[in-house]
Amino acid sequence: MILSCGEALIDMLPRTSTEGESCFAPYAGGAVFNTAIALGRLGAPSAFFSGVSNDMLGEILADTLAASKVDTRYLARSDRPTTVAFVKLVNGQATYAFYDEATAGRMLSKDQLPTLPDSISTLFLGGISLVNDPAASTYEALQARESGTRVTMIDPNIRPGFIAGKEAEYRARIERMIARADIVKLSDEDLHWLEGQGDLTALARGILARGPKVVFITEGANGARAVTATQDISVAAQRVTVVDTVGAGDTFNAGVLAALHQAGALTKAGITAIPDATLTAALTLGTRAAAVTVSRAGANPPWAAEL
Repeated sequence: MILSCGEALIDMLPRTSTEGESCFAPYAGGAVFNTAIALGRLGAPSAFFSGVSNDMLGEILADTLAASKVDTRYLARSDRPTTVAFVKLVNGQATYAFYDEATAGRMLSKDQLPTLPDSISTLFLGGISLVNDPAASTYEALQARESGTRVTMIDPNIRPGFIAGKEAEYRARIERMIARADIVKLSDEDLHWLEGQGDLTALARGILARGPKVVFITEGANGARAVTATQDISVAAQRVTVVDTVGAGDTFNAGVLAALHQAGALTKAGITAIPDATLTAALTLGTRAAAVTVSRAGANPPWAAEL
């Protein structure tokens, strides 16, 4: 089973009312939450760990997970409020305004960490949950505790506006977590933010030198690639009409993990030597699934039958 660990929130997406007024509509979301949902819909064994409120919005989150076949037994429920993110779309590209102070997700603490059974082979971490304490330190502690025996994957999904004023602390945490991770996924923009300008493959190999076994890079309309110490494999993006990009990278992550799970590669031994065909299958499922997500409004990952 793949345990996604990170933020769950309500995205307030821009809409137009029946009277023609601009308004916002609530949708369950969060980068790591979206990956858990997409994994469940793609047929991979998916579970989710996060701080989730007992309030009305928290119930929406829990119900949405269950409806997508995600195991919710690891939710850390509390009476704190739910994180809310208002989304602005410009030419299909999303920017966010987060309301996260003293929420159930933000205040997740180390004493709420679950004991994990052997059936969980893989942990996926990332998103804005790695920015603010105590939650950020809690997720890092979980990765540190489990990375010796389970595969871990990280996608920082960097939001520069959200980390303003905290860059040094955030960079240090991401560096530590990347060094422990087996799999790192970065958009090309995230890779340049972390490593500076340069050739993507060369920059990815710099990441690999710190400990990870494979780096996946998404390049928007140019597709995606997987880089290891000896491999550099690319696939083209699926051509679709883009409605918005909300959840695209999160769905890509799920496609990659679902394909690696199906190939039996999500073990500490298996992740050290992934065949070209398996990496190609992971990139292909990731880009195909993400193409469906960007073709419709909001983070609405596809079910396996839709592919």
